[in-house]
Amino acid sequence: MSTPSELKSPCVTRNGMVKLPPSQPNGLGSASITKGTPAAKNRLCQSSSVPSILPPPPSSLPYHHHHHLDSPGMPNSAGSLLSSDLEPGMPLVGLKPSLRQLPPLTLPKPMLLERQLVLDEKLLNRLLWYFTTAEKCVLAQVCKIWRKVLYQPKFWEGVTPILHAKELYTLLPNGEKEFVSLQAFALRGFQSFCLVGVSDLDICEFIDNYPLSKKGVRSVSLKRSTITDAGLEVMLEQMQGLMHLELSGCNDFTEAGLWSSLNARLTSLSVSDCINVADDAIAAISQLLPNLSELSLQAYHVTDTAMAYFTAKQGYTTHTLRLHSCWEITNHGVVNMVHSLPNLTALSLSGCSKITDDGVELVAENLRKLRSLDLSWCPRITDMALEYIACDLHKLEELVLDRDQKFHHEQALGNGCPLLTTTGLSGLIQLQELEELELTNCPGATAELFKYYSQHLPHCMVIE
Repeated sequence: MSTPSELKSPCVTRNGMVKLPPSQPNGLGSASITKGTPAAKNRLCQSSSVPSILPPPPSSLPYHHHHHLDSPGMPNSAGSLLSSDLEPGMPLVGLKPSLRQLPPLTLPKPMLLERQLVLDEKLLNRLLWYFTTAEKCVLAQVCKIWRKVLYQPKFWEGVTPILHAKELYTLLPNGEKEFVSLQAFALRGFQSFCLVGVSDLDICEFIDNYPLSKKGVRSVSLKRSTITDAGLEVMLEQMQGLMHLELSGCNDFTEAGLWSSLNARLTSLSVSDCINVADDAIAAISQLLPNLSELSLQAYHVTDTAMAYFTAKQGYTTHTLRLHSCWEITNHGVVNMVHSLPNLTALSLSGCSKITDDGVELVAENLRKLRSLDLSWCPRITDMALEYIACDLHKLEELVLDRDQKFHHEQALGNGCPLLTTTGLSGLIQLQELEELELTNCPGATAELFKYYSQHLPHCMVIE
């Protein structure tokens, strides 16, 4: 429990808890932390800026005393004379002698009990589970004890801090830049990071300054960054615990960089909007990542040939394949894929605009273990494709046939799946294991169809 000397006056109490002023730093480091919600930027946590738990303001405290102060201009409560520099029981210098003999001020027992409860670590360890990530960020500022409890790694599992390049450095008085301290992140044990707009040098600085970077970081996402082949090689060599890698909008590394840097310990890889990725990149992935379980690829220049590069080992280990806007892939690529990766449980062909009903038939006949299938923005598929799905993919739990256009960056694809009709969509009631069906903007989706689904697929969430 905080001592009286640690009490700070700027905060206002409410129901035994502290409401911080808006200007108070929030103790998150120089980055936002997100978990499925938009990131909220936060400043670095400095231990000196975290206030202690405060008692209620003097004017509201029910202090008890046995002397009535009736001199002109004097307050009616001795508690109002106390400032942050004075402690209860100390002589009140400057007051007339009769007032210096006041007994020590004490809190009533109910208030003392409240203070004990809000500082009880066992209680806090259970209570603080019920708050969101954003709320935990604020609550960590209440006092040192709350911060100590909340800085346990168990409260931050699955949360990914987002670090922007411009926030990684502080400007010193002499004009030089200094890399920010990442100790507050290390205390919370973050194993996943998203780095935005970083260079090779920024990545090296991150590795040198984050205490858990060598062994403790499991996932890294690089977005809109200028990482080169050399930077990619250094990162994957130094970060020995890295298992999940995402490269998005990174146009300075090449396929040669993938050949020289990819490590067999990677089990998940996502590459999108990287202009130097083509068939040879898939060859590097297939040869160097035998333990790959999940691959997400958005590349305009990948062809059918690349789908035949996957090895027999990956045929057993790879269960998720997402191909987004791979415009050059046709039904021939689907033939190669279903034979190379027969154990897929999740497949996305979203935006692969050359796929037709024949390609969907190959998927339905050969990938019977599928639990999730995404065919959004495949404008050539018809009701026949839906019939193949309904007849063969009985274990399907999620099916996406169209998406809201505002969430798709390829407007040239038109209106998603315009050839699907109400009749074809009604046949999907055969998929009794279906839990989620997305038909956003699908022209065949009508009010009558949704009513039909509610009767025959009562446990399925239909996204209109």
